[in-house]
Amino acid sequence: MSVLVIAEHDNASLKGATLNAVTAAVQLGGDVHVLVTGNNAATVAQSAAQVAGVAKVLLAEAPHLADGLAENLAEQILAIAKNYTHILAPATACGKNVMPRVAAKLDVAQISEISKIDSTDTFERPTYAGNAIATVQSADPIKVITVRTTGFDAAAATGGSAAVESIAAVGDSGKSRFLSRDLTKLDRPELGAAKVIVSGGRGVGSGENYHKLLEPLADKLGAALGASRAAVDAGFVPNDYQVGQTGKIVAPTLYIAVGISGAIQHLAGMKDSKVIVAINKDPEAPIFQVADYGLVGDMNVAVPELTAAI
Repeated sequence: MSVLVIAEHDNASLKGATLNAVTAAVQLGGDVHVLVTGNNAATVAQSAAQVAGVAKVLLAEAPHLADGLAENLAEQILAIAKNYTHILAPATACGKNVMPRVAAKLDVAQISEISKIDSTDTFERPTYAGNAIATVQSADPIKVITVRTTGFDAAAATGGSAAVESIAAVGDSGKSRFLSRDLTKLDRPELGAAKVIVSGGRGVGSGENYHKLLEPLADKLGAALGASRAAVDAGFVPNDYQVGQTGKIVAPTLYIAVGISGAIQHLAGMKDSKVIVAINKDPEAPIFQVADYGLVGDMNVAVPELTAAI
């Protein structure tokens, strides 16, 4: 049995979500191969070769693969799919864009956002915003799977010694073309990979108050900044700050929720955090049901006092 993991990268470095997918692949057993597609991406392939548990890295390079267009990446996966029993990708925006195309072309059902592996054909995945766990069994000859990264620890980035093999790149599908990319440059850790997250909700009151209260605390902790959907919809912060069912799924070591009531959609995105601290003036707020530590009080007083005490 061979398992293929689709690497996520920017042609310069391997994204952390790939390491979680490798852990899932290793649990399936058999040889684990990693596919790196891009242009001038040899550095990424070498990084993937060092990941513990990886037996081989396949490198496909061409100018039309440089920007990760889903149509071209899917065709590259399909070109080698018959060699594998399982094809895995992280359940990120990229994975969710590419893998359904692969599954459709292979005429198999995609198994989405698995959080646990019971056997080589049986998987667990959250449903109903994480309030129920579905057990899914597949008889398809090739299992096409996206991996919820919070369900699996990251594989060690070093310690492996896989061989890197160059493979032929597929031709340009011509179905899409890359025009431009607007990137948000942050001095803070990336939200999806941060060990500590300070997150604000509608209760913060305004964008000005969000930055005044939360940024100093995040600076002290070296934390990423997050937000509930209500805070994003109110225009306090951009939507790439959003944590929840329709935002980013996170599982940091420490999650501090300030002025977040704890709607089910938000809890679905952060309840796997190791330690949850909630600050809210409403003692009946649902967030306290999942919090390890809760403080009922005025955030305008509590947060600056917490910041000063660190």
